[in-house]
Amino acid sequence: MSDPIARRPHALIALAIGLASAAAFQPLAWWPLMPIAIAALALLIDQAPTFRRAMLLGWLFGVGQFTVGLNWIATAFTFQAAMPAWLGWVAVALLSLYLAVYPMMAAGVAWRVGKGRPLALVLALGGAWAIAEWLRSVVFTGFPWNPVGAALIDTPVAAALPYIGTYGLSLLTVIGGGLIWLAIRRNWRSAAIAAVPLALASILPSTTLAPLTQPRPIRIVQPNIGQDVKWDPGFERMALGKLGRLSTPRDDRQELVFWPEAAVTFPLSDNRPEAAPFVQETRRDIATKLSGRDLLMTGGLTLRSSDGETVDRAANSVFILGDDGQFVGRYDKSHLVPYGEYLPMRPILSAIGLSRLAPGDSDFQPGPGPGTLELPEGWGKAGFQVCYEIIFSGRVVDRDNRPDFIFNPSNDAWFGRWGPPQHLAQARMRAAEEGLPIIRSTPTGISALVDAHGEVVDQLPWRKAGIIWSSIPPKAAQVTPFGRLGNVIPNLLGLLFVAAAIAIAGRRRYSAI
Repeated sequence: MSDPIARRPHALIALAIGLASAAAFQPLAWWPLMPIAIAALALLIDQAPTFRRAMLLGWLFGVGQFTVGLNWIATAFTFQAAMPAWLGWVAVALLSLYLAVYPMMAAGVAWRVGKGRPLALVLALGGAWAIAEWLRSVVFTGFPWNPVGAALIDTPVAAALPYIGTYGLSLLTVIGGGLIWLAIRRNWRSAAIAAVPLALASILPSTTLAPLTQPRPIRIVQPNIGQDVKWDPGFERMALGKLGRLSTPRDDRQELVFWPEAAVTFPLSDNRPEAAPFVQETRRDIATKLSGRDLLMTGGLTLRSSDGETVDRAANSVFILGDDGQFVGRYDKSHLVPYGEYLPMRPILSAIGLSRLAPGDSDFQPGPGPGTLELPEGWGKAGFQVCYEIIFSGRVVDRDNRPDFIFNPSNDAWFGRWGPPQHLAQARMRAAEEGLPIIRSTPTGISALVDAHGEVVDQLPWRKAGIIWSSIPPKAAQVTPFGRLGNVIPNLLGLLFVAAAIAIAGRRRYSAI
């Protein structure tokens, strides 16, 4: 009777290379580790004696990668008193055990199709990985954080993002790792074939940008207000004062000013008659911090009451305020964070002492989805994605009414040193995919201005108050291929690569490759 794989070195190696691969993501950004780790995983899959063992190796790889890459989730538990801080690491471990199912599925497909046929294994692993990552973005509301392609955001193959999207880039990342494995095996013919899609991706033309008719000045504010003090009683006025000082006009030019998610902890919309005077006073107070001509976009709270007295609904919103605090428009966050903004299975989980991480006893209610608002006075069309929403590839804009830019207010103060740079990397991928500039304002960093190529024009470092003065970069002159078709493209590519692998594996003349 053979020993179970858990007793063999391969199991520990799979876990170890998964742990190491997480260093390819931000903030370390040692990107070569990702294709090297994938190369080692391909070797392990090929050597696995059974389908079950191949899947276990893929799962262990994923457990290692997600446990390290998502360590920032544990930090969020240190900012609330309802649950012990150590529970954060339990959450990281449990989430990683689940998320590892997706690389496990890719490993299983690769073994089933390509065992003993290296090129078929590499193509099947790449194609299945892309599809598995897309599935990870939709199953159980989705959690697509840190797709493997994010490690290659600053490499030449990232030029493929406007064409094949994030999951297509992940496919190329896996193929690149397979190429290394094939080269080590001296399967030169197979390596040459695997190199073709990487070479084509590297020479794709850059997105052509629309000409700017008139630069419009903007100001992105980062107040450096930490989560540890944000909700303290009486701190609201101090926070508003700090935001106001950073928003003081420097000349008589009209500016579009951006404040972070939940920058204002007072409600800026409340349909209870008794709250109306307070809401109006707060909006006018905010307006005094700006020039009379500026337009402000800020995160804030929307409260709603069914009976006109008791608050029974809330939304995480972005408000657009004009002269004298005049209400111009609002976007309500649609894709809410489980356990952060709402508690799944609330009757059961609350009964055992669990609560959501954000303050408050009531869950937030989702908005209708990606939307576009026409701004006054020639500022163009704005799209909105609040915080976590920006990580969902292919689901960040209204395709029937595309914006000129996307505002992504976020509160990354929850997430330590690793979360903010990873979040920014994924926002950059959305910009390149859609051919749209993205404006990020966060309370503690990293706030940034990202152009339509996904390049950072300017940014403010973590834990530093400051301002970005700039203008809105141009969008793509034409809608990108990914902007038109979305994740249809990477999913079809994934299926094509798996089909090619099946065809190769089924022909005996390819058995040597």
